[in-house]
Amino acid sequence: MAKPMGNKMASLLRLVEERALSKEEKKKQQEALVPYLHKDFISNILIRLPLDALQRSRFVCKPWYTIINSPIFIDAHLRQSESVLIFLSSIRQDNLYPFSLPSIPSEKPNTVSVEAKFLQSESVPILSQPNTNPTLKFFIQFLEINDGKSKIGEYNLSCMGNLRATCNGLILLDNKLKKGGLIVVNPVTRKWISLPPGTLCPPRKEAYGFAFISATGEYKVVHLFRDDLGFISCEILILDTRIWRGVNGPSFGLLRWFGYMPVSAIGALHWVPDIDDSDYLVSMEVGNEKFHTINLPKSCRTHDRIVEMRGFLSLVSHDEEMNQIGIWILKCLGEPWTKHHSIKMGCILDMVPLFSSRIKGDMIFKRDEDGSFYAYDFQLQVMTKIEMENGSFPLSGSHLPHVNSLVSWSSMERSQNVFD
Repeated sequence: MAKPMGNKMASLLRLVEERALSKEEKKKQQEALVPYLHKDFISNILIRLPLDALQRSRFVCKPWYTIINSPIFIDAHLRQSESVLIFLSSIRQDNLYPFSLPSIPSEKPNTVSVEAKFLQSESVPILSQPNTNPTLKFFIQFLEINDGKSKIGEYNLSCMGNLRATCNGLILLDNKLKKGGLIVVNPVTRKWISLPPGTLCPPRKEAYGFAFISATGEYKVVHLFRDDLGFISCEILILDTRIWRGVNGPSFGLLRWFGYMPVSAIGALHWVPDIDDSDYLVSMEVGNEKFHTINLPKSCRTHDRIVEMRGFLSLVSHDEEMNQIGIWILKCLGEPWTKHHSIKMGCILDMVPLFSSRIKGDMIFKRDEDGSFYAYDFQLQVMTKIEMENGSFPLSGSHLPHVNSLVSWSSMERSQNVFD
């Protein structure tokens, strides 16, 4: 009786060995057809994909997911991403406007609402949901400029709040469902976080700054606001903690106007203190949270602006007598301004600088007269009118320099509120 059992065991062993050899042969055949690629090689390919394709590629396999979501990959992708102009465009509500309004697009079926997801995550009962005006709803879109042409890109994302600031691909929005509250969103990854209300203040008497501190890896939101006596106070929130705390604001009388949003550059946030004839900037070092003034090389007039340029702070000033635009650069706090370039062309005095592209380095302007866009190439010293998609762009409302990225506000990815 033992002999047949031994034969069966031997046959089973041979079958297992044959299957193992068969799997090994198949593995060798697959490796011959698809050779092994080092993860650095794969990362170098993935980083060149468009963002929509990159987002889908995360789910091809676990190794790709790990690569695309790694801090090293996200940082490398951010460094090579070009600047865009993020803006809000009105959404037509078909049930409120039965007649066609060709200038105002209607909401698309696959558009995700920031406020709807906020209500879901907060578990707000239907009867307790705040009343909001459905006509005050916007698409979050972006304008990318390449080779003298523009293209409007879609996030398929809508909101009701105004754009307050941007930083490394994150945008700061008013939270219209919570008075005084804010929402930070990455429109690409659709991850978001809600911020508690700070000090309540009329919009014309406050300003928000948004900055990243590379030394600590923290994102800070800076809120300046003016009281009834004219004093300006300051409170700061770190995104990881979501707690507002007060700090000393700028000295009395230094900042007279909140019309221009602050610019983040050389480790500080910078405000132009008045709409016209400003001789200095009010700056706050985001690391030590101290305010001070920076003298400008020329008085800043109505069409002049400060912009971030290749990591430095730049003053773009118009010289009416010489009929030219001067580009001044400040490379470090405490150092003097240096003259970088002069744009010598006719009929350019009403061109308002919007931003400097991160990769190519062109300066993008918008003319006050007709809203047309121009790009100045510093290497070729040529000003080119940008061909606008469909010949239109919102002439009013906030439009801020932005970069589409995979960045998160938390290195630990503590928030898992994903819209998809």
